[in-house]
Amino acid sequence: MARIKESKYGETPFQKLLGHNKEIMIAWNRLGDELEKDGKLSSLLKEQVRRTLAHENGCEYCKAKGKPEPHFYDEKISVAIGFTEVFIKQKGDIPDTAFNVLKEYLSDEEISELCAFITFTTASQYFGAMMKLESPSA
Repeated sequence: MARIKESKYGETPFQKLLGHNKEIMIAWNRLGDELEKDGKLSSLLKEQVRRTLAHENGCEYCKAKGKPEPHFYDEKISVAIGFTEVFIKQKGDIPDTAFNVLKEYLSDEEISELCAFITFTTASQYFGAMMKLESPSA
């Protein structure tokens, strides 16, 4: 059970917890929708990053959406997942060598999008973990 009651605003349990501050929920959703869609990076790549983060960031709601799916990995996804794992282990203090590897496979635009996606997704998952947001099956 979540630590606070759900608001009447929002469509998902996550949104309903943010919905106590409707304008924040709307802006958060808008940014999330923008980051999740195909951009410089594919939505498939970002979903695999999200799944990788979910199993480290402690949000049961996020974990319930599935584990990473290595059968989808190509070279670019593998590099992005490796970078994500460095982010998780280093708590954001990422060495230049990790960025040097990224630069071999991704453009500056892609790196910027990946880092924005990783940090926004981590914030979302931390919010879910802090609120003890449970999976729908729990």
